[in-house]
Amino acid sequence: MRRRRLAPALLLPLALALAACSGSSSASSSTGGLGGGTTDGKGSLTLNVGDQRGGSEAVLRAAGELDDLTYKIKWSTFTSGPPLLEAVNAKAVDLGAVGNTPPVFAAGAGSKITVVAASHGTAHGEAVVVPKDSGLKRTADLKGRSVAVAQGSSAHYQLIASLKKAGLSLKDIHVKYLQPADALAAFTGGKVDAWAVWDPYTSQVLRAGKGRILTDGEGLVNGLSFQVAAPGALKDKKKAAAVADYLKRLRTAQDWVFEHPEEWAKVWAKDTGLPYEVALDSVRRSQGTRVPVAIDRNVVTSEQAIVDTFADLKLIPRRVDFRDFTDTRFNGSLPPSTTEPRTYKES
Repeated sequence: MRRRRLAPALLLPLALALAACSGSSSASSSTGGLGGGTTDGKGSLTLNVGDQRGGSEAVLRAAGELDDLTYKIKWSTFTSGPPLLEAVNAKAVDLGAVGNTPPVFAAGAGSKITVVAASHGTAHGEAVVVPKDSGLKRTADLKGRSVAVAQGSSAHYQLIASLKKAGLSLKDIHVKYLQPADALAAFTGGKVDAWAVWDPYTSQVLRAGKGRILTDGEGLVNGLSFQVAAPGALKDKKKAAAVADYLKRLRTAQDWVFEHPEEWAKVWAKDTGLPYEVALDSVRRSQGTRVPVAIDRNVVTSEQAIVDTFADLKLIPRRVDFRDFTDTRFNGSLPPSTTEPRTYKES
């Protein structure tokens, strides 16, 4: 059976819709919120939620968790994590979902943000991929080679961690800072030897038969994603109660994703333009494996390591204590952040 070939153009909408997962801003992310969002629920209280296509709104709707809201949710769509957190800092958004890197850059820039919830998934989608016929067999083989990566993204940190494990550093390779659409063109055109990237791009490359995984982030990066709120919203008792309810619904929706991977993949594919097969691969490899976890000491410690790494590289303006940007009041009875992600049985 012939595999479907994926054109580079397929990454263009995804670079906008899914960059929030990485924490890197795309070329158009300076426009911030895309606006035009819908409003769900009823009542006098409105919770302003930042999102990206195929994100929280889509999964909550698919899981039926928006059907009985006693408050309103006004959705705003963003192209990536950094402008979403800029909106949180500006009090334009009360809450939003991002990966493990945007809070580090926002905190380092002095933004007023608070991490209020976390989820832990596998890091198999955080990978360094090489062309299928590449002679590179292990991470140490990257020495002297060119590697594309989005600067300041989760893939950037995963690349640094992978190199360190192999006894190398960024100085030992030729780093090409490229956003996903440009990186794909460089990768498929033979302009770079490897590409450090995240799902669903990893799944796209593999499904298209364009490459293979040289190394991934499993055991090297924390696999965390976050919900980040505006401190002012948390000081409002009614809004804080709405945040608590919203987070509970998200946790239920994440359970639904794990239990209905095919159904969610169809919704995600339609929402983002992903081919269904790629969406399902990504759900099973990483997205569907997430487990809601507590914001605990391990979260702070592992995120502090990211802070320190990027501060040492002078990619954030100042070193901060990540603990100062967390709020544990919504932990409830959630398991520790070291809880193993879910896994799917081989079909």
